[in-house]
Amino acid sequence: MRAIQRWVLLASLLLLSSCDQNQQVTDSQLTLMKTTNPSPIVTQKNKSKDHVKDIEQDVSSFPELYDVAVVEGKKDTLVVYKVKHLYRFKMKKIEKDINKMLEQKYPAENFTISSDYKIFLETVRLDEKMKSSNYKGKKAENRFNEIVKMTKDLK
Repeated sequence: MRAIQRWVLLASLLLLSSCDQNQQVTDSQLTLMKTTNPSPIVTQKNKSKDHVKDIEQDVSSFPELYDVAVVEGKKDTLVVYKVKHLYRFKMKKIEKDINKMLEQKYPAENFTISSDYKIFLETVRLDEKMKSSNYKGKKAENRFNEIVKMTKDLK
């Protein structure tokens, strides 16, 4: 009887240890649980990322935020962020402050700002697609416009 119990225990341990082999975890799967710090995204081929990096650094300077993603398209610039848990009650004020700071520093830009987790997740997925394949140019711009539209629909 003990030998059967040992074999069952050994077989179950073997099965449990083999289930998690070779599964790659992407940033989009961990986005809601940890800080991912996605790189700034530019949907057009000819534009440099320096301007977008400056915007990301400016928004990241807010102590209430712990993760920021910035995507620049043809017409709009999408700024998506996650707020620390203790500051969730002040989200309207935080959004107002970020918008005010961005409008003062970059008056020529048209900003869309969101703290929604779904928009953040879609932004990270867009970043992953752009890194992994030929998802540039028109496809990336179309997906970016869909995300901006989602942001406006949520408000």
